[in-house]
Amino acid sequence: MEISAQMVKELREQTGAGMMDCKKALTEAGGNFDKAVTVLREKGIAKAASKEGRSTSEGVVASYIHPGDKLGVMVEINCETDFVARTDEFKALARDIAMQIAATNPQAVSRDGLNQELVAKEREILKHQTENEKKPAAVIDKIVDGRMEKYYSEVVLLEQPFVKDNDKTVQDIVTEKVAKIGENIQVKRFVRFRLGE
Repeated sequence: MEISAQMVKELREQTGAGMMDCKKALTEAGGNFDKAVTVLREKGIAKAASKEGRSTSEGVVASYIHPGDKLGVMVEINCETDFVARTDEFKALARDIAMQIAATNPQAVSRDGLNQELVAKEREILKHQTENEKKPAAVIDKIVDGRMEKYYSEVVLLEQPFVKDNDKTVQDIVTEKVAKIGENIQVKRFVRFRLGE
């Protein structure tokens, strides 16, 4: 199939990937736009994985105050260099993540940050619910595992669906920026304030 310049342009606008990367992805996907996006995301994830261990000692603290001044968020996002930390693209990512936290009220950045006693209690509750539904004993643990994954996607920031694009998680958005910018990026910590809480 012939890959037109318009197809490459559209893919580039949607993904932010380079022109040649877009053309190669479209060629690899046989001109299928959705498959090309998947190809680029997979390559981006591969690029991002190679940057994972690198030190992130620069970054920004971004804030978001929800209209009405009753809800506010501060989040620390780290990167490798001060140069990247000062870019509009990096600051926009930090603002988007602050808005995500305001909208979804996660409990922790990653699973490691969750209170393990609360996780164990949630698993126990889900197990009792599943047993009360008279599910076969052989599948109860698998059902509970599936429900725990849903729980994590609600309370762990990086596993939540991104509010601006529910087809991606917050981790997917960060990974795409790592691939595009070329530096390791980490969401370090956040705090969320609601008036009266």
